[in-house]
Amino acid sequence: MKGALLLIAGVAIGFVVAHEVSKTDAGKKFFDDVDSKAKEFGDAVVTGYKARESELRQAVANAQDAIDDLAKRAKS
Repeated sequence: MKGALLLIAGVAIGFVVAHEVSKTDAGKKFFDDVDSKAKEFGDAVVTGYKARESELRQAVANAQDAIDDLAKRAKS
């Protein structure tokens, strides 16, 4: 219980300090830089996810084509 209270207190203090720091020019620049890097990272993750999803969908389509072809051959 004591650990949870310390964690909550630490988070609250961190938010207050971050809010005060963001009021300065250097702090605002720092948080803008962190924000832009986080957005770039998020965009890279989304792009990678979509590319991999496309690869997997193509592999599934190719596998389905092969299964259909084998099924036709088995019937003949």
